[in-house]
Amino acid sequence: MWRRLIYHPEINYALRQTLVLCLPVVIGLLLGHLQIGLLFSLVPACCNVAGLDTPHKRFFKRLIIGGLLFAFSGYLMQQFLLWHIPLPLILLILALLLGVNAEISPLHSRLLPAALVAAILTLSVSDKIPIWQTSLLYIIGTTWYGLATWFWFRLWQEQPMRETLSLLYRELADYFEAKYTLLTQHTDPETALPPLLQRQQKVMDLITQLYQQLYMISDPRSVQHKRLMRTFQVALDLQEHITVSLHLPDEVQKLVQQSHAEAIIRRNAQVIAKRLRVLSDSILYHHNPAHFSMENELAALEKLASQTQDNPVGQFCFYHFSRIGRLLRTQRPLYRRTLLDNQQRLPFWPAFANYLSLKSTGLRNASRMGVTLAIGSGLGMLFDLPKPYWILLTIMFVSQNGYNATRVRIQHRAIGTMAGLVVAAGILQLKMPQSEVLTLMLVITLISYLWVRKNYGLAMVGFTVTAVYTLQLLTLQGADFLLPRLVDTVIGCVLAFASMIWLWPQWQSGLLRKNAHQALEEYQNHIQLLLAEEPDITNLSHTRMKANQAHNTLFNSLNQAMQEPGFNSGYLTDMRLWVTHSQFIVEHLNAMTILARDHYMLPPEKAANYLMACEIALQSCQQRLEYDGPGNETTLLAQPELDPSIMPTLMERHLRRMLSHLQTMHTISSLAWRERPHHGIWLKRKLRDNKS
Repeated sequence: MWRRLIYHPEINYALRQTLVLCLPVVIGLLLGHLQIGLLFSLVPACCNVAGLDTPHKRFFKRLIIGGLLFAFSGYLMQQFLLWHIPLPLILLILALLLGVNAEISPLHSRLLPAALVAAILTLSVSDKIPIWQTSLLYIIGTTWYGLATWFWFRLWQEQPMRETLSLLYRELADYFEAKYTLLTQHTDPETALPPLLQRQQKVMDLITQLYQQLYMISDPRSVQHKRLMRTFQVALDLQEHITVSLHLPDEVQKLVQQSHAEAIIRRNAQVIAKRLRVLSDSILYHHNPAHFSMENELAALEKLASQTQDNPVGQFCFYHFSRIGRLLRTQRPLYRRTLLDNQQRLPFWPAFANYLSLKSTGLRNASRMGVTLAIGSGLGMLFDLPKPYWILLTIMFVSQNGYNATRVRIQHRAIGTMAGLVVAAGILQLKMPQSEVLTLMLVITLISYLWVRKNYGLAMVGFTVTAVYTLQLLTLQGADFLLPRLVDTVIGCVLAFASMIWLWPQWQSGLLRKNAHQALEEYQNHIQLLLAEEPDITNLSHTRMKANQAHNTLFNSLNQAMQEPGFNSGYLTDMRLWVTHSQFIVEHLNAMTILARDHYMLPPEKAANYLMACEIALQSCQQRLEYDGPGNETTLLAQPELDPSIMPTLMERHLRRMLSHLQTMHTISSLAWRERPHHGIWLKRKLRDNKS
């Protein structure tokens, strides 16, 4: 019972954040300096935004950099104010100055908003504490946060990676169960595929997150981390076998009508899904799972396959289900692969040179953030607010990478703040003593962190109440905080939404062509390795995963584009069909990768012919993405001729189906790209990134 309580993801996260936040307040109260303890509680907000809440092999280095950046931002804010520089100009300068972090690496990019939050928090207390004390506050507060986080995860054995692995196994179970328990209902791709694609997207997002967490492991050679990496490799093998598909609904229906195939396949799927969920819990709660066997279920499936040898569905299910069963029984990967690679990280001066380019994404994001904050502070001056810090903090906390994510965060923030202010106004009327107020704040903080990752709006109710009480304890003016902060929240949300729409927006609908082009390029790289005379198994795993991730990027981009306002719905509908065929290709690539590992290869001459046909088809699709002009390349997409006296092998069948999907994608491209808007980013011809 205690394991399920302490290792539960939300409880573990809430306990850690609450202790880190509240211990300085408790120490300050015991020493008679409650206000200093409350000021220390501001620093964890910066550390959370900076991504310092998970230890990794460069954790202390980034902790030092983060603490110095927070102190530097706070120092500049106070010094610029002493020089009477206008606040809008200060914020624009700080954003452009700190934006170079985005060019160094994805982890460093999170230091930009965190340092700006530190500067804004400094603005709120600039007349209460001297400059040197502000810098010291951030340095000591960041050190405390880092050491507490490091000790916590030393105590709980790399719980973040365990949580993600547990979610991955659970998503694999849901995906597998949805795919095979509704076998006879998956006859129409228009209705059957979208839910499966959504589940596949969640699986790939978790795999990408785990790859990122591998770089955060402090000691990859430890026994505990080796065990987690082995569990991850098993999950990659499971994903490979679960996501393959024959896409033969007619053959499935024929098999179901001729035998009891549906009941047998459903029983196997339920046993596998149940075991995946058991493993999910064992990973999360540090249990050793009981012995597993599905010999009876596989025996029934093998008998079905032998009785219906003219139907490929039975052999297909037995082949993949038996390997999935072996993975679940042994909990060891089928193939060795290299997980850790050199993480891309640009040195400072080359990153600074890239940042000065007008094409820099980091410069654009920093400029958008700086201009938005400048406008927010300008409105604060217009409304005679000497310190419009709540407007600025709202802008920072609701601004996300995409349009839809920002819109959802704005809704949660506004509604949560409004409800929290109403609750705080009622509680303030109770006139409770200080000890009871602090106890109530502790309880509300814990409850809010329990909900923050599931429902940001509900968490905001609690955070708003604690913010009101913090001001009440610091200034005894918590009641005066209520109405102005509600107005500030609305202003900040409106500004963040406007900047996401009008200030250098990153519309995903405009990036669909580029993402589709890059996905085709990854498919080509994988096929070249697949059809080589002696494919490298390690590189094969790497290119397969890159192909899956490229398709997932395209699918995520399409989902976000469907939420964006004012674009051609016909264009996006055609693009959704294009992405569906791209998913078919990914599943065929997964299946062919398994066959290549089992040395189930084509003769060299036949492999060369198919490789040429695939390359021509992929390049023709890429050209159609780049140019709208008339063209007729259907002859270039012709499939290699088959000898009618020889039965095509399983590898050939996958290749021929993949070529047919490419031909359909080529036709869709000819229609879809003419429907897109004909201005701005949609007219861009260059779809390939420069590779150094």
